[in-house]
Amino acid sequence: DIFLGLSVGGVVQPQWLERMADRPLVMALANPEPEIRPERVREVRPDAMIATGRSDYPNQVNNILCFPFLFRGALDCCASEINLEMKLACVRAIADLALAQPSDVVQSAYGGQNLRFGAEYLIPKPFDPRLMEWIAPAVARAAMDSGVAQRPIEDLKAYAECLQRQVFRTGMTMKPIFDLARERPLRVVYAAGEEEKVLHVVQQVLEQGIAEPILIGREAVVQRKIRELGLSLKPGVDFELVDPQNHERYKEYCEAHFERVARRGYTPVESRAMVRTNSTVLAAMMVRQGHADAMLCGLLGRYQTHLKHIEEIIGRANGVNKLTSMNVLVLHEGALFLADTYVQVDPDARDIAEIVRLVADEVRWFGVEPKVALLSHSNFGSHDDASARKMREALQMVAADLPELEVDGEMHADLALSEEIRDNRFPGSRLKGAANMLVMPNQDAANIAFNMMKVVGGGIAIGPILIGAAKPAHIVTHSITVRGLLNITALAVVKAGSGQRSGASG
Repeated sequence: DIFLGLSVGGVVQPQWLERMADRPLVMALANPEPEIRPERVREVRPDAMIATGRSDYPNQVNNILCFPFLFRGALDCCASEINLEMKLACVRAIADLALAQPSDVVQSAYGGQNLRFGAEYLIPKPFDPRLMEWIAPAVARAAMDSGVAQRPIEDLKAYAECLQRQVFRTGMTMKPIFDLARERPLRVVYAAGEEEKVLHVVQQVLEQGIAEPILIGREAVVQRKIRELGLSLKPGVDFELVDPQNHERYKEYCEAHFERVARRGYTPVESRAMVRTNSTVLAAMMVRQGHADAMLCGLLGRYQTHLKHIEEIIGRANGVNKLTSMNVLVLHEGALFLADTYVQVDPDARDIAEIVRLVADEVRWFGVEPKVALLSHSNFGSHDDASARKMREALQMVAADLPELEVDGEMHADLALSEEIRDNRFPGSRLKGAANMLVMPNQDAANIAFNMMKVVGGGIAIGPILIGAAKPAHIVTHSITVRGLLNITALAVVKAGSGQRSGASG
């Protein structure tokens, strides 16, 4: 039985609901006061499914769910009218989204609620960012099928991807990476396989077709979390599950791990315990032994602890003296690449030069030609202290080793980002236009600048991205989103397939 009200508040008496069939649907949509409040419905019909027009109750019926996105689909294909077929397509897209896997973005916005289809979640939340990418293409397709589209969209898949990039601002920056990852999905092992964010990202990885996921975690815990989150994942079918307490390669990994760390102060007993109890160690061993192509860790524990295990087990790529890291910041003006945000605390001039080389290579994977500024409190020799000299010496090394690279310094940040200011101060700079790659004199400067720009500038972060390991290994931060994990997964797959990181040097 259904009650549908679009009248005035308080007109329905609770006892009337007692005559309705099992699990009635009560849609009391009068605003601001519904025909009957949900708490009064619950008193007499705890089995009822309830919707109102108010945002402070579950199942808000709000025209914001459809109007903006219905119009977007209609306008993008130049529909001559909005017909019944287009309205039905909109309704069906909303229904499909309600049944889809929950979005971490929406769950976070609504206080971590488990938004799984049911009595408390019959329709999507009004501010689900996926509404546009689900509804607009469905409406456009219906307009084309019904013959009212004056400018048909030839590639609806590309159209949907374009909408997704508008919803997720990192989309355009990451597009070359995702395209490459889809060409050859590889095995990525997630050290924190029991974490909810990891389970959410595995669902998206499978939907995007960018990787073959491997999760480290206890089977009972992983299965329980999947059920609680309402995900359609099956261990052994959708992903490989490695239980650290019981896996067939334990002996092999113990022997290989001790061989790797025997002269680093570890005993055989300590080595075996680490392989059994430390998921980052286990993930790194899987990559080193060739049972995974890349790894992600860092959701639990300290960054430097994870870094130590990666250096000990996976090691550095040939020709790399020190690992480094960068973060990408997607701003309205474009993407900025910042280094070194997490690894080298106080690099010397030679280290800075290597950071420039490694990070510039990484930037090119994003389809961007690096324009590098070496930042300092000094402007082209205005100071002569150790920090300023370090950046000048690094520039000389980079210019000698990479003469084709567009790089200059040492300079203030405003000069790096504004050609007009830079030309007034130093018109002979070899850097043209705004720099897109900023190399800082130390980790303090890089990390502070990155986090400040992220908040004040409203930037969207990608990373941190670890650079220089023999095989792709990334250490994420505790605050990373599911979308952030998806971005790093795609990057790890692409680098694993590139063949440029074979061989460890120590």
